[in-house]
Amino acid sequence: MSAESTPGPGIPGDTGITGPRHRAKGRRRKPRKRHRGLMVTAWTAAGLVALGGAGAGYVYFKLNGNLKSVDIDQALGTDRPKKADNGSENILVLGSDTRAGGNKKLGGGTDDGSARSDTAMIVHVYKGHKKASVVSIPRDTLIDRPECTDTKGNEHPAANGVMFNSAYSTGGAACAVKTVESITDLRMDHYLEVDFSGFQKLIDDLGGVEVTTTKSIDDPDSHLRLKAGTHRLDGEQALGLVRTRHGVGDGSDLGRIQLQQAFIKALVHQIKDVGVFTNPKKLLDLAETATKTVTTDSDLGSVNKLASFAGGLKGITPSNMHMVTMPVAYDPADPNRVLLQEQKADQIWKALANDKPIPKSATKGTATGEAKGVVSSS
Repeated sequence: MSAESTPGPGIPGDTGITGPRHRAKGRRRKPRKRHRGLMVTAWTAAGLVALGGAGAGYVYFKLNGNLKSVDIDQALGTDRPKKADNGSENILVLGSDTRAGGNKKLGGGTDDGSARSDTAMIVHVYKGHKKASVVSIPRDTLIDRPECTDTKGNEHPAANGVMFNSAYSTGGAACAVKTVESITDLRMDHYLEVDFSGFQKLIDDLGGVEVTTTKSIDDPDSHLRLKAGTHRLDGEQALGLVRTRHGVGDGSDLGRIQLQQAFIKALVHQIKDVGVFTNPKKLLDLAETATKTVTTDSDLGSVNKLASFAGGLKGITPSNMHMVTMPVAYDPADPNRVLLQEQKADQIWKALANDKPIPKSATKGTATGEAKGVVSSS
């Protein structure tokens, strides 16, 4: 499936919009005076690193050598929203859909030397690190992308009316972070990225993830075929589930997001039950895969720092994770694209800026992918 295209129809209608089209603005609003396959793959990886990095020196240096990091702060400079001073943190988590190397077979499509953010989520960890809100950003959202400088120092001009996931393909992690910050006016304190092949191996090392499907899923594009019922998904099947869009719902990216969010909660349940704490070999295998799978910002670019960060997330359970999709409406001019509903989205950004729960009104009446409830934890 080409990363440029978005096959499968959206469904304009009650969830759509009428009147002028409004795109997400790549603008910089003034900072408030008071002062984010695949999110849980990176999040879980961080937790496993915390355990694996606590062993012998050999293990530490082995795992530390696996990590890759990018210097977001240097690339973006000071033209960013201010850090929150209320004890909360925002993490931008991306799933990369590069078609190169080991990902080519898994990702499908052609290897054109580029990559896009197949999955994007803002993870807001509340003060006390006991609760989190997760905001999925549809890759098909049309935005005005700000000008940005990548981590190699190359400058990229602004662009209007482009898909959100093009920010990553244009300027990598730094451009993706700047684009998210320009839309939300929220500082991204950390960055985590995971790719296809790493996601699949991590699930296999974990022993699979059990889910229940209320409907049969048959999607030739993601190579996933599941009958309604309970399944233990291996890595390839799990990857197919978080990438499927045509086999369930309305065939849109919004439906895929709903499947991803359900899988995340199932994966968190699995981590709690797998017994990695009492199985040193499984623990080391998971930590080895995890550290090879993720790319972090430079502030998390060592096992010690990643372990410390992960330790602060261990208290967050599935019941304390509030997951929503950024408010959008189908584009009347192209049902395969969506447009940001700015007034509703601003309710989310304001709530997170003040470390408050996301109000229900922020997502009421917005476009959905009609796949909610199809997948659940067993």
